[in-house]
Amino acid sequence: MIVSLHVATGAAAGALVRSRPFAVLLGPALHVAADRFRHEDIPDQSFEIGSGLASLALLAVRRWLFDPAVLGGATAAAPDLEHVLPFLRPGGRKLFHWGEQPGGGISTDAQLLLAGATVGFLLGRRR
Repeated sequence: MIVSLHVATGAAAGALVRSRPFAVLLGPALHVAADRFRHEDIPDQSFEIGSGLASLALLAVRRWLFDPAVLGGATAAAPDLEHVLPFLRPGGRKLFHWGEQPGGGISTDAQLLLAGATVGFLLGRRR
């Protein structure tokens, strides 16, 4: 899945559980589960990083940095750091991205739309 959708799903889960510790724990599990669906990826790494950070920043400004939604979004997106930071791959093996189902499936357009709608909904809701 694309980074902004990982942020959105993690944020939605955090908002639902309303618990910081649960939100932090749910994030990586949601990331792994989401990546099991067949999906297209955005080839532009700068756009991926920028859209994910922008989504997270908007949530943090609106909801507060340590809101469960923000923590859930951050921890759901965090496993994608192993794509760009080699030191997060012990022995060169990725910890979170085994058995991914890229190619075909959910289009990048659909993922961006779902991410935007989810983050927009969470921005409109008060804590």
